[in-house]
Amino acid sequence: MTSYQSLPLPLRRVVRVIDTISVWSGKLFCWLIIPMVLCLVYEVFARYLFDAPTVWAYDATYMIYGSHFMLGAAFTSVRQAHVRTDFLYQNWPPRWQGIVDATLYACLYFPAIGLFTWAGYDFASVSWEQREVGITGPWAPPLYPFKTVIPVTGAMLIMQGVSEFIKSLYAAIKGEWPS
Repeated sequence: MTSYQSLPLPLRRVVRVIDTISVWSGKLFCWLIIPMVLCLVYEVFARYLFDAPTVWAYDATYMIYGSHFMLGAAFTSVRQAHVRTDFLYQNWPPRWQGIVDATLYACLYFPAIGLFTWAGYDFASVSWEQREVGITGPWAPPLYPFKTVIPVTGAMLIMQGVSEFIKSLYAAIKGEWPS
């Protein structure tokens, strides 16, 4: 984990707390891959070795994978692993990188993730009210816990966006990324 010693103390604390939450949540949610793989392996063995396919493996697999993918987004952000047009960006001085990043966070990222979180909250709350279940097969798993992942992911992305915005502003003002 980066120390961010060059940031002013209050901002350093905010960034450190947010980045730590994102890293630890990413490390926790990465373990979702194990039950997903176990579901897939079980389904393959049941289907092809015993000619007894399951009614639940498909639903469980897509819900676990969707959760794994979405809940890891903040971790991906703190690790700077999202797709970026680096062939342009990497040649810019840190001040310009910070200006562009801060501008894009303020003008695009926060409004988009805010709408995503708000719509996801409505989507999940209606699902909880109705105790929504899946209709793709006879198992009919509950969908409301799965749909709750949407606003949780949005909240985590907003939180991590605050950290990245602070780092971008620092780079824009000081001409260097926090060390």
